[in-house]
Amino acid sequence: MRSMSRVVGLASLCVALNVYAGAEGHGQEAHWGYEGEHGPAHWAEMKSEFKQCQVGLEQSPVDIGDAAKGDLAKIEFNYQPSPIKVLNNGHTIQVNYSGDSSIKIGSQVYKLVQFHFHSPSENTVKKKPFDMELHLVHKNDKGELAVVGVFMQGGAANKTLDPVWANIPTEINKETALTAKINAADLLPTKQSFYHFKGSLTTPPCSEGVQWFVMKEPMNVSAEQVKSFVAAVGNNARPVQALNQRSVVASE
Repeated sequence: MRSMSRVVGLASLCVALNVYAGAEGHGQEAHWGYEGEHGPAHWAEMKSEFKQCQVGLEQSPVDIGDAAKGDLAKIEFNYQPSPIKVLNNGHTIQVNYSGDSSIKIGSQVYKLVQFHFHSPSENTVKKKPFDMELHLVHKNDKGELAVVGVFMQGGAANKTLDPVWANIPTEINKETALTAKINAADLLPTKQSFYHFKGSLTTPPCSEGVQWFVMKEPMNVSAEQVKSFVAAVGNNARPVQALNQRSVVASE
């Protein structure tokens, strides 16, 4: 019975890739959003497929409090420059990545599929949100997801994002292909210690089984870059969710 539950759960997560990691984004889903009757408190009411948003016990994002030190495998980043496609899916600015960039954690290899942004940050540290949060979304050969989160705080402009911000589509679900390449490695902090917890997608259908790795050290983003992002998609942070029986573990 447990193996059957795992198969069903994995199937749900693979379907969710069309929402969270697919090129079409989640603009085609039910009319969910971040405010009022379409906001996070009502996501589970909109479609039966969204019920995990309410009943799930390992939901994301979370507040990272006093994380326990743990013997965690190092994240081996293998990011390479890639041509990109920029998508405004109505809920975020998503950058679809090509090539064979990946991360390796222990024996598991996850390919980088896309990255996108939230403002303010979805995960928080001791109840403190950052100005933005970058989510680098990866999947392995089984369709399982690993998300690397990078906090972004006010400071100097993030030059790596300049070509993305200069080409944010005004039309929803229309991709803009860029000739300029981006190396996702340039979006990572120099010090790569991280927090780890088991969680979910932070957007409907809120599927669980996602491995989260949130970098401790933030990157810079300018006030103008934050302002441009919010002007394009609005504030798009899901409130933090209960940890329940989970723990957050910090790498050395």
